[in-house]
Amino acid sequence: MSNYGKPPFTNLKYCRRCCMPDTNEKITFDSMGMCQICQSSEQKIHIDWIEREKQLKRILDDSKKKSGNNYDCIVGISGGKDSFFQLHVLTKIYKMNPLAVTFFHNWYNETGKENLLNAIETFNVDHLMFTPKRNTVNKLAKKSLYEIGDACWHCHAGIGNFVLQTAIRYKIPLIIWGESTSEESGKATYEKPKKFDRLYFLKSSAKKKSAEMVGDGIEMKDLNAYHIPSKKECDDVGINGIHLGDYMFWDDERQTEFISETYGWKEADVEGTYKGYKSNGCVMTGVHDYMKLIKRGFGRTTDHVSRDIRSGLLTREEGFELIKKYETPSSYQKGLEYYLKITGLTEQEVIEALKKLREGSAKKLP
Repeated sequence: MSNYGKPPFTNLKYCRRCCMPDTNEKITFDSMGMCQICQSSEQKIHIDWIEREKQLKRILDDSKKKSGNNYDCIVGISGGKDSFFQLHVLTKIYKMNPLAVTFFHNWYNETGKENLLNAIETFNVDHLMFTPKRNTVNKLAKKSLYEIGDACWHCHAGIGNFVLQTAIRYKIPLIIWGESTSEESGKATYEKPKKFDRLYFLKSSAKKKSAEMVGDGIEMKDLNAYHIPSKKECDDVGINGIHLGDYMFWDDERQTEFISETYGWKEADVEGTYKGYKSNGCVMTGVHDYMKLIKRGFGRTTDHVSRDIRSGLLTREEGFELIKKYETPSSYQKGLEYYLKITGLTEQEVIEALKKLREGSAKKLP
């Protein structure tokens, strides 16, 4: 019997519409066997996006009125496709004067650096960047494996909290992010969105507060950029965060084509997938996806094919074939080699640590 179009693991439950397994964190399925992300994509089709964009304009106009001589908003940027497009929308369409902020995670590749510099110059924005000590990053990359099951705690915590700290320091109430949480995480839908607050990144990705990362050569004084501001600090400034993807129709493919053709934004090879535009500026993208593959049984190709299936670009069977082609441990060896070098770990130690963190259906994985 042919295995064409069959899932890579027969003992996991997969969405009936896309290729997402039930090992995805907090994923749920409806009575028809459709995952929450697919449910959200169905809701997206029926949203009145004209009315949503009117809401966005009111939010941005109100922010401009209140900003006076200050910045109109703050935008966390990496130079990736989403933040590049965000700056286009805010500066070219809505004529906002944002302060762009980058948590420079110390893992940028040349494409990432070039795209970031291109964004700053193209959209003529003031830009603030924080670069953590490489030695601290290396130590956190190792501790992160054991604490949250991937190498990227310092990215998850730094991107969210340094931007939040900066918004408070400069007294800029409105923080603007890009893609909606409803788009692919499975942790929210357009009908039940996840509202941004000071704990947003802690709950969605970082999982651990900075104090919990102390130890193994990491001191509290090394973690200033990762601290979550207090509720009072946020309330005093009136911090409010929004995702543009909740107010305008978000389309990765079209947006990437647009910024590439219009502004020269560059794609690059990304380990473990057939697309070159998602998280393509980081040398550790493959490590993040390798760890997800070992821990949960799927990686970035699953995310990409599932989105393409929802968009009508692939069939489910074609998606599973792409997964089997690109989503193997050997697909991530370049990034993994770098990770093992900076942490002093072996690949077997990494695998054993990840297997101990498996939960739910993931315990069925080999």
